[in-house]
Amino acid sequence: MARQLSRWAICCLRVAAPGLGWGRGRGCEFSCASFGRIMRPDDANIAGNVHGGTILKMIEEAGAIISTRHCNSQAGEPCVAALARVERTDFLSPMCIGEVANVSAEITYTSRHSVEVQVNVMSENILTGAKKVTNKATLWYVPLSLKNVNKVLEVPPIQYARKEQEDEGKKRYEEQKLDRLETKQRNGDVILPVINPEPHTVGYSQSSLIHLVGPSDCTLLGFVHGGVTMKLMDEVAGIVAARHCKTNIVTASVDAINFHEKIKKGCVITVSGRMTFTSNKSMEIEVFVDADPFVDEPRERYRAVSAFFTYVSLSKEGKPLPVPQLLTETEDEKRRFEEGKGRYLQTKAKRQAQLQQSAQQ
Repeated sequence: MARQLSRWAICCLRVAAPGLGWGRGRGCEFSCASFGRIMRPDDANIAGNVHGGTILKMIEEAGAIISTRHCNSQAGEPCVAALARVERTDFLSPMCIGEVANVSAEITYTSRHSVEVQVNVMSENILTGAKKVTNKATLWYVPLSLKNVNKVLEVPPIQYARKEQEDEGKKRYEEQKLDRLETKQRNGDVILPVINPEPHTVGYSQSSLIHLVGPSDCTLLGFVHGGVTMKLMDEVAGIVAARHCKTNIVTASVDAINFHEKIKKGCVITVSGRMTFTSNKSMEIEVFVDADPFVDEPRERYRAVSAFFTYVSLSKEGKPLPVPQLLTETEDEKRRFEEGKGRYLQTKAKRQAQLQQSAQQ
């Protein structure tokens, strides 16, 4: 099985930097890989903008391949890397039908049981040769045994060019570990239907999607690919945003996506989304995934994934449009609005600090 997996990885990837190794018990140099594909009409919305979920799925595929390959680089029990978390991801520039998405992935940190992968996405206009960076993402994976899906294996270590790189990676690891725990503790909400909701209220735009998990959605171990889940989440968030604005909308960013539990083949998943906050030009949508394990496992519904998506409204010319203000009615909706406002202001301040730092350099 491990040999078949390696052949599949080689077919899907070309090494971006020849000469860089993949570990093989030597302490492991940095590992890089890349692939690309052209964007087709079924990858985009009616305005020709590529769905954020399509890009997220490609990002996850690159991360899954490179981390699985690294985790199988030393002799031992064969495994598949499972997505545990995606850090905040900004969509820096829209991608359109006909452009080529070039995805490059690099392993930047390993702990005992997890792998950090950083992925960059660049769009290329093959008619003009123009290129631009569209996405940067950081993902965390854990290796699961092919023999026992519940067994987490140890990760081969990598060598760092500088001690500072290892220290910075360890800091990121500890931060994401703490955030995952806090997020899981507040994941008890459910979305209930609202009868005759008023326009621009939370109940008016909230949406849900029900999906039966089939073999094509799953890894070799029979649980759902992280990219498949993220694509469905983006679809629901897009529906919520479009209902609220009644305009063309695009994904602007995704807050950290936390994968709390695996979703197995045969489960029925419910992907739910609701508006939490609006600024003048953006909308924050909370999305979570609940799983009902109907086949061979008598277990109650559980929360599997959660995240916040941010969308912007665009005119036919691709210019930002004002977003209708969200009308909050209940105390919970007002609380979530204030929490969303806090995240919005924090992100805005962080972005301004980065711009000032870049200007000084």
